[in-house]
Amino acid sequence: MRITPQDVADTNSMVTQQNLDIRTITLGLSLRDCVDEDLETLCRKVYDRITTAAEQLVPTAEQLEREFGIPIVHKRISVTPIAEICAACPEEDLSPIAAAMDKAAQAVGVNFIGGYSALVQKGMTDADRRLIESIPAALATTELVCSSVNVASTRAGINMDAAFRLAQIVLKAAELTKDRSCLACAKLVVFANMVEDNPFMAGAVHGSGEAGEVINVGVSGPGVVRAALEMLPEDADLTAVAETIKATAFKITRAGELISREASKRMGVARGILDLSLAPTPAVGDSVSDILEAIGVGQTGGPGTTAALALLNDCVKKGGVMGSSSVGGLSGAFIPVSEDAGMIRAAQDGSLRIEKLEAMTSVCSVGLDMIAIPGDVDAETIFGIIADEAAIGVINNKTTAVRVIPAIGRKAGEMLEFGGLLGSAPIMDVGRTAGHVLAHRGGRFPAPINSLKN
Repeated sequence: MRITPQDVADTNSMVTQQNLDIRTITLGLSLRDCVDEDLETLCRKVYDRITTAAEQLVPTAEQLEREFGIPIVHKRISVTPIAEICAACPEEDLSPIAAAMDKAAQAVGVNFIGGYSALVQKGMTDADRRLIESIPAALATTELVCSSVNVASTRAGINMDAAFRLAQIVLKAAELTKDRSCLACAKLVVFANMVEDNPFMAGAVHGSGEAGEVINVGVSGPGVVRAALEMLPEDADLTAVAETIKATAFKITRAGELISREASKRMGVARGILDLSLAPTPAVGDSVSDILEAIGVGQTGGPGTTAALALLNDCVKKGGVMGSSSVGGLSGAFIPVSEDAGMIRAAQDGSLRIEKLEAMTSVCSVGLDMIAIPGDVDAETIFGIIADEAAIGVINNKTTAVRVIPAIGRKAGEMLEFGGLLGSAPIMDVGRTAGHVLAHRGGRFPAPINSLKN
């Protein structure tokens, strides 16, 4: 596709005035050849594999930034779900693997490494169990490691035993890092229908169907979309709004496509997917909430919010697939509360509540993301949140997720500060009527009838 001088001018404006960025270049790595019965040997193999394969990731990304003038905010690594490579190792505590991952990530200079993960949507192996039990310690003792567990899928249903155990794990992780704003929970996400090529944290893993080494790129530009919508007249109809979002998403995607191709070529690894996700930051003008209000919602969380978000998400995907033949990952709009200045404002004003957020997750890219909740909630309540969100994903055949942070020692209405891209989270109240029966029934929520597609 030919690039015109106007395209260059538009991109410059998007970068300098509207917060367009490449949110992440993520190198996906297979660790299958690291399997070993001895934990110490396994850890050494993991460290060597990561540091060798990712040695040029950060220098390449920095060179691309200089050449093309587009900020690349994070450089990241995703690896094979660790539960899949440690079955031969009999050790109960697998957290040394996380320590090796963290050490390797710091050695090559990336911002995060994901894949301390397990997929247990239909059942749990002993390796899965040991991995899950070690998550709190692993996340509390590392800086860059992220963890994810897939507890549900449309094809399998919901593993309710795993969902309840993850609720307990979330609380334990919060307790272990209560002196650091319960930060471990910000690095742990519970999924339904996890995708295997997601470049965004905390849920990035390198899936079993991927090549040995793959470059996946995540693009973000909420400020660009908001600026385009603000140029429309107030009487523009929703067809015009949709066309504007699609055209803008196409431009954003082309910038990511260029970076994706160059990074793959220069590192000599397979080119994976381009994830066009409107991932906000706490910076002013970089908010998905602001887009919803530019569409015409009075304040995010009010009536019409879910409809506006559905329109936004659909149009982002339509524009993205015109800009690249490799669109994948999650691709759409994220609604993390702590990372979006407009969402924070709406939550503080009482317009945005967790029940409304749950409704919004039925039409956005992921789910209940970066939400701080009172520290005295019980595991049964967190289980209920996970189960509700997983049910939305399973029934609607979409990815959903839960990343909640129980703020130990804090109550609703206070703020939990993380800093950086994680921002700050207003602690949101949650219902205390979950009861104890459902969480303790266990078993499996059956797969829905729409899973029978063969």
